[in-house]
Amino acid sequence: MTVDTSTTNSAIPGSELSVVADTLPEEVAATGLVSPAEIGASSNRLVALAHIYGTTPFTQLEQARHELGMDRAGFERLLELFSRIPALRDAVVNGPSGRYWTNTVLGLEKVGVFDAVLNRKQIFPHLVGLYPGPTCMFRCHFCVRVTGARYQASALARGNDMFASVIDEVPINNRDAMYVSGGLEPLTNPGLGALVRKAAGRGFRIVLYTNSFALNEQKLKSEQGLWDLHAVRTSLYGLTDEEYQATTGKKGSFSRVRANLARFQQLRAEREAPIRLGLSYIVLPGRARRLSALVDFIAELNEAAPDRPVDYINLREDYSGRPDGKLSPDERAELQDELNQFREKAAERTPALHIDYGYALHSLMRGADVQLVRIRPETMRPSAHPQVSVQVDLLGDVYLYREAAFPGLAGADRYRIGTVGPGGTLAQVVDRFVSGGVAVHPQEGDEYFLDGFDQAVTARLNQMEADIADGWGEWRGFLR
Repeated sequence: MTVDTSTTNSAIPGSELSVVADTLPEEVAATGLVSPAEIGASSNRLVALAHIYGTTPFTQLEQARHELGMDRAGFERLLELFSRIPALRDAVVNGPSGRYWTNTVLGLEKVGVFDAVLNRKQIFPHLVGLYPGPTCMFRCHFCVRVTGARYQASALARGNDMFASVIDEVPINNRDAMYVSGGLEPLTNPGLGALVRKAAGRGFRIVLYTNSFALNEQKLKSEQGLWDLHAVRTSLYGLTDEEYQATTGKKGSFSRVRANLARFQQLRAEREAPIRLGLSYIVLPGRARRLSALVDFIAELNEAAPDRPVDYINLREDYSGRPDGKLSPDERAELQDELNQFREKAAERTPALHIDYGYALHSLMRGADVQLVRIRPETMRPSAHPQVSVQVDLLGDVYLYREAAFPGLAGADRYRIGTVGPGGTLAQVVDRFVSGGVAVHPQEGDEYFLDGFDQAVTARLNQMEADIADGWGEWRGFLR
């Protein structure tokens, strides 16, 4: 599962590349870096450069230089010119693939973790996923979980003590350093509320990723610490009991989740609790037309507590079964049409709802034919990126990638770098891996251990590494 991106930036007025291009010659002239005779050509090259990085953000600088047909000295002058015109940067981050910049890259750039990875610097992971669930009541067909895999109940007490030690260990300079997910369903751990309360007591804003099947009133009463969560983000697997059963294998599950969410809204309104409620909906193949019903569902939930509506929704798509993840032209056209209708209907029926369309759907809505990053075994990094993110399961095992921390998953042990417990803290586990120069050699199919966040981070690191090797260290990664 991916981290919460519910505060994604909106487009900046006037930041469309076509709008920027109209006034660009004046901006170029104002820099004083270009002679009058070169203003037109420089403006055209700047527009082309912004287009490259607005649609393919992980392009290496040498590749961009060759696409523009420039020598190194001229390209370096162009990069300097680009950096002097803020509107061009705005056009890139609001381009068709801009969510890679705003949702992931620039935030991590700001805290310097990419450079820490490239320099093999020993730092505490920027993000720590806690995976406390011992089991799950669903068996979703797109989930990598091994059927029947679970942790023994006897592991709960020791595991929760271990999680408490990790919470004590995480530096407090990043309030969003931890999230709770899985793996398996977190709410199946009866000690989750106490862990959340402990983390909140240290000032952390914890987001819980859950299917909300167990988010009932009894659970909320018995685990008062759950009210200390910053947000609950519920994964939806359909909009009817039939759709839920087809996806999760469990009868009547949608009705139960819907009732739980409605009651949760009422309770948080009664308590005046600041906890946020978000939803995550995957547009599965053949279900694009259900987006209209999704708006109706959210509007109905809002009726349970009109003063505390659903805060946000993250829309994603799953076409993993398609070759290279590509949609057919007919599917693409249908999905684009349905997304735009969804946006219009949501603005009318759920005006307070923040909608995050993620990496893929954002570009599709704009009619841009861009492709998602697709990391393969040959482009995976043997040293991964533990300075950016790690995951810890109920046994204390530390994993490099978010989709690897599932019990019994074939091949996942290659990405387990140690165990938190008597043998060492989380910092020690990560430091041993980084300082020891450990390399994990990917095998065919290992790319499925990386979720969208891991893929974007890997692509960024590969880009930066190549830029540095090509002598572009000062400009590595283009936007910083």
